[in-house]
This record gives sequence, structure tokens and C-alpha cells, in this order.
Amino acid sequence: MKNAQELVNNELKGCFDFFWREANTDKNSPGYGQILDKNKKGSELVSSIASVGFGLVAIVIGAERGFVSKQEALERAKGTLLTFLRETEQAHGFFYHFLDMRTSKRYGEYHDCASIIDTSIFLNGALTAAEYFKGEVAELFEEIYARVNWQKYYDEKNNLFYMGYHEDTGGFGAWDMYAEQLMQYILGVASPTFPVPPKIYDGFRRDLGEYGGYSFYNSPAGSLFTHQFSHAWYDFRGVVDKNGINWFDNSVKATLAARQYSINNPKGFKTFGKNAWGLTACEGPEGYRGYGTPPFHPNCKDGNDGTVPPCGAIGSIIFTPEPVLDAMAHYATIPGLADKYGFNDAYNQDVNWVCDFCIGIDKGISVIMLENYLSGMVQELYMQNGYVKKATELLGWVKG
Repeated sequence: MKNAQELVNNELKGCFDFFWREANTDKNSPGYGQILDKNKKGSELVSSIASVGFGLVAIVIGAERGFVSKQEALERAKGTLLTFLRETEQAHGFFYHFLDMRTSKRYGEYHDCASIIDTSIFLNGALTAAEYFKGEVAELFEEIYARVNWQKYYDEKNNLFYMGYHEDTGGFGAWDMYAEQLMQYILGVASPTFPVPPKIYDGFRRDLGEYGGYSFYNSPAGSLFTHQFSHAWYDFRGVVDKNGINWFDNSVKATLAARQYSINNPKGFKTFGKNAWGLTACEGPEGYRGYGTPPFHPNCKDGNDGTVPPCGAIGSIIFTPEPVLDAMAHYATIPGLADKYGFNDAYNQDVNWVCDFCIGIDKGISVIMLENYLSGMVQELYMQNGYVKKATELLGWVKG
């Protein structure tokens, strides 16, 4: 069996390879730099802006670790940002979730409005690349960021971000509960052109619940990615908000509760156990689903079916390193789960199923959190950015 260092290094390199290879590399194409949402047969033309955001960070990691030359990485990052500035379909600076790999326009009928959360993930990736490469990459980030009109997605009456926005009917839906959206408040209040007021951070509900002896604020479906995505960039360790909440500690508790759920295994699945845990949104035997851990919001239920995604645990490696390393060692024993890009998306021993492809956002949270575990580089780059420092002050987040 491979040791822990080998497991981490192999997964890190495999994740990087996904983002480097599964991209449009035709420099004459309006889709240059677009990255596949998933390397699944039949999905070869679908890019995800969130995948690109994670991919921009993977490019930085690859440059720093020598997977590619810094010049190659610089050219890819710069070209990708030029594509998003000049070619990629957008509305008020927000990009559409799924794009055509060839044209950078909306793909088919997917998502009829631009996505605030996926745009935020993209911007976080672009900001990271800007801090690393400086120069022209930083200038391109500034242009793209300045174009985003956060005020269009601000529901002033209810002091919340909308989920979406249509030109004819206005905003709809609401980010009204704690989930993965903390990054939106950072980017929104610090905007140099269309800022939203810092009080927006007070608008969403924090529902405190308990599972397995751990009391924490959980997202509605309890998927672990909601406790990970913003932490991939912002270093919440030791930081408390005006209400005394430490979001890092909250994610530690959510991770431990997620592991405890799989140990308790209330439905008796073959797959679950102390080293097979980390339920999050992923591919399942019947398609993409939002798996998760109690406590659930009243309108959600335990819809788990025995599917385990490696990224669920790996994305929590900065919160609970040893249990994650144990889980990775277990995943390495599952036949067919490891492939050219590291672990495939998920597996389910109850129905003898192993996913045969990767999903960009799942490889993305894995590569960033593994790098943060090894070096802290991604969080360090993000935290040194002037906009992030400004947002920290405006939001009243302080070292506790």
C-alpha cells in the first residue's frame, strides 16, 4: 500500500493533470482555456466556469511544483482570462454556469441566467492567479472583477443575495441560509465598482444543529462541499465574526459529524465506515446528487444511497488530516476507483458501481485543499490580496 505522502502527491498531480489536459488549448479558439465540467463520454463540449476557477488555481500549483514551466502556466492563465474578458457570455459581469468549450457561449439550454456562486468560484481562481503571476494576469483580473455588478444580485428589501437574475423579471431565489456562499460576501463588499453593503453578511440564517455529539451550523442538505469551498481560499483559522462564529471550527465539527454518520451507518450500507465517509454532492449510480449528513433542514431528508465520493473527505484535509489520510488509503484499495487523474468521482459497493469519470469541481476542491495541507500556498496568496483584506475589515472579521 502506498504511504500517505505518495497518496497525497499522486492525487495532487492527478487533479492538476485533469485541469491541464481537459482544457481547450487552441489559442485561436474563442474557447481557449475553457475546462470540461466532467470528462464523461457525451460531455466533451461542456465547460463549467467553476471548473475553470478551480483550474486557474491548479495552474498556479502546477507552476509552483514544476508540473509545467512557469512560462507555460503564465500563458495558459493569461489566455484563459482574456477569453473570459473578451469572449465568454456574461450578464452584468456574471458568467453562465455551463459554456460551450468551443465558443464560450451558453451551452444548450443549461442555466438560463448567470450564476453568482459559480462566478464567485471563477473570480477566486482568477484572483489567485493574479496574486501569483502579477503583471498582465493581475490587470486582466481587475478588468473582469470591476465589471461584475454585485448590486444586480442584491435583494435590498430582504438583505440577501439573489440566486439568479433575469432582465425582464429581476432577481429570484435567495441565499437565505448558510452554505458555500461566504466567498460572495468577500467579493461583493470589496468590489471597486458595484459593492454591496457589509450588512448583507447579517442577512442569511444560521441554523445550529447537532449530530454525533457535534453542534454546528449545517447547510440544508448537509453536503460537505458547503463547508469547504470558501475555505479553499479564505483562511478562517482563528477568525471570528461579529457574532463570535469561527467558521473554521464549524467546518471541523461538520467534518467530524460527517465521519460519525458513516460510522453509525443508520441505513446499513456496505460502503460506509470509519474510512469511507465524506458525503457531498457528486455523481451517483443514478446521476448527480447532493448527498449529505444530518442535521438536515426540514425540507430535506436523508437521501443517501451508499455512494461515497473521495473528494468529500479530501476536501476536509485541512480540518481533520489524519482521518482524511486514512480514508485516502482506503479509497486506494477500491478496484477501478483510481485512474489517470487520481480518484474518479465516487463509488457504491451496495450496487457494485464505480464512477468512470471525474468532475471538475470535485477535483478542484481536492487539489486546492491538498496544496493548502502541504504548503498553505493558496490561502496565503488569497489572504494577501488587497480586496480580501478590505472585505475582512468591512465584514468585521477579526482574529479571536
